Amino acid sequence: MQEGLTAHPAGRNGRAEHPPTPPGDGAASRTSGLGAAGLGAARLLERAARSVAGTVVSRAPRADLDERDPDYIREHLPLLWLACSLWYRGEVRGLGNVPEEGPVLLVGNHSGGNMTPDTVVFTLAFSTHFGVERRFHQLAHNLVVSMPFLSFLRKYGMVAASPENAERGLAAGAAVLVYPGGDREVHRPSWQGDRIDFGWRKGWVRLAMDHDVPIVPVVSIGGQETALFVTRGERIASALMLDRLFRLKVLPVSIGLPWVLNVGDLLGHIPLPAKITVEALPAIHLREEFGADPDLDEVYAYVTRLMQDTLDALAAERRLPVLG
Repeated sequence: MQEGLTAHPAGRNGRAEHPPTPPGDGAASRTSGLGAAGLGAARLLERAARSVAGTVVSRAPRADLDERDPDYIREHLPLLWLACSLWYRGEVRGLGNVPEEGPVLLVGNHSGGNMTPDTVVFTLAFSTHFGVERRFHQLAHNLVVSMPFLSFLRKYGMVAASPENAERGLAAGAAVLVYPGGDREVHRPSWQGDRIDFGWRKGWVRLAMDHDVPIVPVVSIGGQETALFVTRGERIASALMLDRLFRLKVLPVSIGLPWVLNVGDLLGHIPLPAKITVEALPAIHLREEFGADPDLDEVYAYVTRLMQDTLDALAAERRLPVLG
């Protein structure tokens, strides 16, 4: 491990879509009371919005696992390590808890809006610890992987978040990093930065069971201090149909550089240099620990409680926001 961004081999804790809306239902409720002209305009506007959404979503490339480029990662690793060490004072613990080989499902919490610095820090640490040749894929929102200026992220193994892409990664023997909290968690208010918030999404449990792979919880802190995150904007997102059109359940509002008032975070922001700490916990083999037919609710409750306990411990280490 290079200087600055530190990693520790063992963890602290040894053991401790929406369903489719029927056609016309949404439009009818939104346009009730409108005249014929207003109804026609509303339907035209909705068709236009769906056309734009279809174009954006279709830009998200099907996961090509071979887009990950070990030579590219190897070439850029030193510079990114330096940046993360100086700006985020990144510290990654417990990489020794990740199985040395074979498929594994890394289940993490994430913070910091669309910039998600904890993902960057952990990806660099993982690639350094295990070597760039080991397959490693991170799942991200369609809008992230479809943005032209972020296409380089696919060279690090990033693919669009979907059950199919996660399954393809595990079937290829890769370590796959998933964030069940999605946009709801990553845009939570800054004063909720020390909460694990997966919104009762349990698809990752079923994924690990179906492929019989271990789960390694990955807990991070600090990302929600890289800006002042004010609100998720869930009601606004619902009113604008962002969930139905773009799979966006939030329209977050934050205060940060260079925009000061940042709505949506679609253009990103300049993150404050908060200290990022990430800890990988011991691997959990579901059938060994929960029996031949694990209960999804029990596994969900156990893993999230374990992650919350770890996050509480990491939070107790911090003295001041941003400074860590």
